[in-house]
Amino acid sequence: MNRENSRESYDRALDVLVGGVNSAVRAAPQPYPTFVRKGDGGHVVDVDGNRYVDWVMGLGPLLLGHDLPDPVQAAVQRRTSEGPMYGMPTELEVDHAEFVARHVPSVEMVRFVNSGTEATTSAVRLARGYTGRDKIVVMQSGYHGAQESTLVEGDADHHAPSSAGIPASFAEHTIPVPFNDADEATRVFEEYGDDVACVLVEPLLANKGIVEPVDGFHETLRDLTRDHGALLVWDEVITGFRVGGLGCAQSKYGVTPDLTTFGKIVGGGFPVGAIGGRSDLMEEFTPVGDVFQAGTFSGHPVTMAAGHETLRYAAENDVYEHVNDIGRQLREGLQEIVAEQAPQYTVVGTDSLFKVVFTRGGEAQSGPCEDGCRQDPDCERFDACPKNGADVGRGAVERWNRVFRPQMLDRGIMLSQNQFESQFVAYGHTEEDVERTLDAYREAL
Repeated sequence: MNRENSRESYDRALDVLVGGVNSAVRAAPQPYPTFVRKGDGGHVVDVDGNRYVDWVMGLGPLLLGHDLPDPVQAAVQRRTSEGPMYGMPTELEVDHAEFVARHVPSVEMVRFVNSGTEATTSAVRLARGYTGRDKIVVMQSGYHGAQESTLVEGDADHHAPSSAGIPASFAEHTIPVPFNDADEATRVFEEYGDDVACVLVEPLLANKGIVEPVDGFHETLRDLTRDHGALLVWDEVITGFRVGGLGCAQSKYGVTPDLTTFGKIVGGGFPVGAIGGRSDLMEEFTPVGDVFQAGTFSGHPVTMAAGHETLRYAAENDVYEHVNDIGRQLREGLQEIVAEQAPQYTVVGTDSLFKVVFTRGGEAQSGPCEDGCRQDPDCERFDACPKNGADVGRGAVERWNRVFRPQMLDRGIMLSQNQFESQFVAYGHTEEDVERTLDAYREAL
C-alpha cells in the first residue's frame, strides 16, 4: 500500500504543528498517522487514494457516517448560507434543547457549549457552586477531557496531576477510585463524603478499552451521592445518543444522574458540548445563578442544525436498529475468531461500540457473553475480563498498537489510534464492511 503522501504530509506538519498534529492521540499510529482526504459512507480515503473501512468515525461523533442524509445535509447547508454565526440566540438552540430534554431522563434544561471538555469543566464548576464543596470523585483511567480537575492519577490516598502544568493543589481536591469498585467508593465517601461535590463517571469506560459496569456499581454511586448530598454527574460525551439510543446510556442502565455531559453526536459531527440536568441545578448557571459560564461560539447555529437534524433523522428512521445490529454482528464474529485464534483476548462493546482488548490469560468467552463482555458473573470468563482501566492497561498494549493495528491498516481497515480508544459503527456501514473487517481480523490475529 503506497502511503508516501501521508508520510510527506506528516513530515511537513512536524515543522508547523506540535508533534505534527492538533490532538495528541492522532500522533499515536506508528510510524506516522494517516492523512485523510475525504470520507465516503462508512469509509475514508487518504491523501494517497487508499480506501479504508472506517471504524474511527471521528472518534464517535459520526452516528450517520460520512455521507449525511439529504435532510441533514440540507439543514446544514441552509444554515451555513444564512451566515456563520451571530452572537445572539436562535430558535434552533431552543428546538435542539427541547429534543434533548424530551428524550434523556435526567435532562430538564440544557446549556450548550463547544466541546466535551468544556462540558465536563462546567459541570464540575456547577457541582462545586451548588454544593459549596471542593472535592470530586473520578474513576481511575476515566477520561473527562483536557481539564485540570480530572487530569489526576493515583488512588484515593495518593494522587497527583497526570500532566505537567497542573498545580499539585488542584489534584488535592480530586479523588480517584477504580471503576467497578463499589467497596472503595463507599470507603471514600465514609471518609470524605461531607466534602464531596460530585462523582464524575462514564456509564462505561469508553476511552480505556470499553469496560462495562458490574451489576450494582452505578446504583451504589447513586445511593452514595444522594445520601451525602453530592451530585452524580454522568459523562455521556461518548455514550450519549449512541449507547441506549435517544435515551442515552442512562436509559439503558436504569440510573438517572443529577447532571449529564454530552458531546460528539449531539453536534452531528461539528464542535459541540452540552450540560443537562434538573432545572434547580442548571439555574445555578449565570445569568440566573452565580456559577459563571459563557462562550462566544456556544449554541453555534450550524452545529445546532447538524445536531438537531441528526437526532431527528435517527428518531424517524432505523438508525439505531441498523448500527446496533452491525455492532452485534461484529462482536459475535470477533468472538468466534478470538475463541479459535487468541482465546486470551476479550471482545468488548455494546450497541454500536466494539473492540478486541489484548488481555493476557484466561479462556475464550462463551455462553452469556458471546456478544461481547457483559460482566456477567455466570460467564466462565468473568474473572478474566477487565473490570477497570488498570486491567486493560495490563494487556498487550504495544502488540495492539505496533503490530496488530498496522496489519489491519494494510488490509484496508481503519481502527482507532490505540488499544484504549473505542471503535464506532455508523449508519453508513454495511454487512459487506463487516465481512471484510472480520476477514482482516482473521488474518491479522
